[in-house]
Amino acid sequence: MLHPPHSFSLPLNPLHSIAISSSATATEAATIREHDMVKYFIDTIRGLPTKGRTEFLSTFFKDREFRTVSDFNDLVMALFIAEEPDLALELFSDMSSYGFEPDSWTLSIVSRCYCKKNHLDEAKRVLDQMVEEKGFHPDVATVTILINGFCKRGRLQRAFEVFDFMGRIGCKPTVQTYNCLLKGLCFVGRVEEAFEMLIKIKKDSVKPDIYTYTAVMDGFCKVGRSDEAVELLDEAVEMGLTPNVVTYNTLFNGYCKEGRPLKGIGVLKQMKQRNCMPDYITYSTLLHGLLKWGKIRSALRTYKEMVGDGFEADERMMNTLLRGLCKRSWKEKDLLENAYQLFEKMKNGFYVIDLSTYGLMVKALCVGEKTEEALDNLHDFTRMGHSPHIITFNSVIRALCAEGRVDEALLVLILMDEGRRIPNRISYNLLIEECNRRKWLLGACNIYGAALKRGVIPDRKPR
Repeated sequence: MLHPPHSFSLPLNPLHSIAISSSATATEAATIREHDMVKYFIDTIRGLPTKGRTEFLSTFFKDREFRTVSDFNDLVMALFIAEEPDLALELFSDMSSYGFEPDSWTLSIVSRCYCKKNHLDEAKRVLDQMVEEKGFHPDVATVTILINGFCKRGRLQRAFEVFDFMGRIGCKPTVQTYNCLLKGLCFVGRVEEAFEMLIKIKKDSVKPDIYTYTAVMDGFCKVGRSDEAVELLDEAVEMGLTPNVVTYNTLFNGYCKEGRPLKGIGVLKQMKQRNCMPDYITYSTLLHGLLKWGKIRSALRTYKEMVGDGFEADERMMNTLLRGLCKRSWKEKDLLENAYQLFEKMKNGFYVIDLSTYGLMVKALCVGEKTEEALDNLHDFTRMGHSPHIITFNSVIRALCAEGRVDEALLVLILMDEGRRIPNRISYNLLIEECNRRKWLLGACNIYGAALKRGVIPDRKPR
């Protein structure tokens, strides 16, 4: 039972406080329900800076009268919930001053606090003390939290020691306990042992849940055995379990790592048929895999589906997709329009288009005979203060020369100066060659001379 103290101040922030006066009647005090007090306590703690929390506790517990150990436990647990394990342990250390001895629940909370601080061996020591010195039996949730802590850090030997400890004290593991061990085994690559444990669980009285299967599936996917993970998924469905988005995401991750991202597209279709909606991780994982393995058209379709489902790729992914579309459009011309639409979307959506992506877009426009758009975007990029790669300028010079627009190609040399780039041998070769083709000897000589002044010796000579 929680009762307000005779007089205490609960500061909501460094400038404000709320007081419950000692003049309040017993009836008024009784209207403050237990859970409201605990919630109030938690909210206040969370709203204070670190220094203020210690001062608040000192004020709060001054003249505090706990009627039962349960009252005391409630506030220790409140501090634990408020992500304040240090303050909870500090309060626990003063427990004897309030005239109480810790009970089983007190020590369970203390063990959880040590787990939250990643002091796992200390948490285990508390559990040993409970059993050996106090004769208490910790609850299964507390022991499972400790097992989970060891598993997350790859300390499987210690995790299984705690698991054996459960058996010795007659604490029956739950499916959550097994799930922690399965994830721990898969985390360190001991997938076969995880699979054997899954078989054992099914034989025992503990019924596996979808998280059990997901843990082992994830283990298989991480070691390149995604097809076996799919078999486990089918088995889970046959048992009446409902796969969640995390379950499916393990498969996307596995197939993409194995270089089989197209398999992921089939999984995405199956996922939707089972009324499990993909999330951002689903699409970003699949899109990354498709791009990594060069499945550009499939990546474009997946991106459009992603947008249709209300998600948007991040900046890095958008740049990668655009680069892939640009490169592929050099041979598959129909992709140029898709690339340019994505490019315009990125510009209008305030994405940062990196230097190489911008250059590839300009080159793709040149190859696709969209020289005007290429020239406009080159001008825009330079005006924004960027300095495109020399190959980007040369792509535009080549395209302009191919269209007989030599005067405009010469202006690109001036633009290169604005972009803090010095024309290279290829830049001058393209212009001299076009002048020679048109029998513009004087123009070719002028360009050749300009190159020599820059310290560049072109391969092409005026003729």
